[in-house]
Amino acid sequence: MAPRRSARVSAAAALKKAEEVTTTKIEKTKTEKKPRGITKSKAEKKTKTVVSVVASTPPPPPSLPPPATPTPASSLARPVDPHRTAAPLLTPRGSHITAYPSATTTTPTTTVENLLAGAIAHLLSVDPRLKPVIDKFPDAPFRPADLAVEIDPFQALVSGIIGQQVSGAAAKSIKSKFISLFSATTTTTTDTQVEADGDGEDEVGDAGLRYKPVPFPSPQQVVSMDIPTLRTAGLSQRKAEYIHGLADKFASGELSARMLLTASDEEVLDKLIAVRGLGKWSVEMFLLFGLKRMDVFSTGDLGVQRGMAAFAGRDVSKLKAKSGGKFKYMSEKDMIEIAAPFSPYRSLFMWYMWRWENVDVAVMQA
Repeated sequence: MAPRRSARVSAAAALKKAEEVTTTKIEKTKTEKKPRGITKSKAEKKTKTVVSVVASTPPPPPSLPPPATPTPASSLARPVDPHRTAAPLLTPRGSHITAYPSATTTTPTTTVENLLAGAIAHLLSVDPRLKPVIDKFPDAPFRPADLAVEIDPFQALVSGIIGQQVSGAAAKSIKSKFISLFSATTTTTTDTQVEADGDGEDEVGDAGLRYKPVPFPSPQQVVSMDIPTLRTAGLSQRKAEYIHGLADKFASGELSARMLLTASDEEVLDKLIAVRGLGKWSVEMFLLFGLKRMDVFSTGDLGVQRGMAAFAGRDVSKLKAKSGGKFKYMSEKDMIEIAAPFSPYRSLFMWYMWRWENVDVAVMQA
């Protein structure tokens, strides 16, 4: 026989009360303090100590982030000199050379690993107001990973000539056609039509499969091709002549990777500016971004002028409206005088001047 309704209600009430009592006891047990005299176990003490040590470890400085990919220890220890080429260069024969090979007896103490840190320390010692812009833009082009990139100087200079006064897309198309002139066929893994870019890395075609790009031509190959044929890549008459003349200087040995490694900044500038098609600004940019030379300073760059004018506390917006010719923001004399104390790291100083106006100037002047 089923129990009566009153009995069922009484039983349910009793069960609920028992659960409440049990819950109260559990909560009371959790909140009770440990009796005196009871010490924590060794394991508990050890765990707390480890956590404390980890928590007190400071984060890495924001101005020097680690490179995206680890740089081999042997590359980090490679000696570099601010007045010499810091980038490893490729010769037309495919060999790799550096300014200070392992056999060199006298080498600078600066290495790939500490070059940027030393340069930043020097800049800050000259003017601490640079710290905010240094912290905000940690991707300066002199990190160990940047200095590990091998540069083909002939390819870099030809690419610069091709890119003069054309859009990025047009320059890429012309360069692709230029490279293809020196190979009848492109080695691919599919029938997909692809463009050569000469960077030496596998590319992915439209079908999603990899192909091997056509290598960039050597100076000797370019010299052996006539101007009209070079123009079929989309080059103007002058650019074709410039590239042909540049190739001739490399092929004859007047220009070489070895010279670009060890010659002084002034020698490299003079040699390259003498080549038709290479203006002073183009050569300065090649020294900075290509050869990774640390003491380049371009007074003719308007972006650097604007940054330095703001750095000096001038109203750039008012200066922009004035007609001051080439040096409307700041005179060349003033630029040279301001930049002089930052030598031998004026390349880095110039790089930060390009970015100066992107940072709150009021914060820096405080």
